[in-house]
Amino acid sequence: MATQHSRSAARIMMAPAVILLLGWMLVPLLMTLWFSFKKYLPLRGGDLGWVGFDNYVRFISSSSFWPSVQATLIIVGGVLAITIIFGVLLAILLNQPMWGQGIVRILVIAPFFVMPTVSALVWKNMFMDPVNGLFAHLWKFFGAEPISWLSEASLQSIILIVSWQWLPFATLILLTAIQSLDSEQLEAAEMDGASPLSRFGHITLPHLSRAITVVLLIQTIFLLSIFAEIFVTTQGAFGTKTLTYLIYQRVLESQNVGLGSAGGVYAIILANIVAIFLMRIVGKNLDA
Repeated sequence: MATQHSRSAARIMMAPAVILLLGWMLVPLLMTLWFSFKKYLPLRGGDLGWVGFDNYVRFISSSSFWPSVQATLIIVGGVLAITIIFGVLLAILLNQPMWGQGIVRILVIAPFFVMPTVSALVWKNMFMDPVNGLFAHLWKFFGAEPISWLSEASLQSIILIVSWQWLPFATLILLTAIQSLDSEQLEAAEMDGASPLSRFGHITLPHLSRAITVVLLIQTIFLLSIFAEIFVTTQGAFGTKTLTYLIYQRVLESQNVGLGSAGGVYAIILANIVAIFLMRIVGKNLDA
């Protein structure tokens, strides 16, 4: 009875937080669904009535829809590839004994705490500016013509900026996983004559599989809604218009809440498809 009583008390104490959390998630979702079936123009007549699935048809038939989905997936895939590959390398490097190891780790992790708008402005003005940027001076030093990064290599620039922000997160997770690796396995493999590359491929990398899947899942959830970096740098031009930015244009620039809400539903569907795919990968690795 005491156990049952304590469980009931725990449920009662948790109930307000659970209700608040459900309301925090469900109310915006239900409002988005509601407005997606209506023609709602705040500055041009307000609520103009029920239109059914017209907003969904208009949004998906827009010439910008599929390019925005493609740009979103390219950015997500590019950032994941860079952060995981270099995150593994940096984690291995930071795990080696070195002078000032603590300071080096703090410096590597520091970019993760910089606001996206600030980091985008820094990269735009200090590094990628075709006249006064650091990259422009490097190109001139080697006798090459400077590149206008944000117009000539726009998607690559966005991927680079976002990767710089998320690389510390991946490095931190992977470094924690490497530190939990049993050093006796590596020492035994080394005594058996295994090369460093062989030890990495057969011991270190399999040990990191779970951490890699966690990084994949968490980063993908956030990267699918990337917005600030694009708004600050290219404003959706030169093929960098993601699905999130397209929704912003429909809601705020075009003042069409119904059309933007339909785009939000499509974004939720895309996020769930990607999440289900990644969860299958995570499940397989966690069961292994």
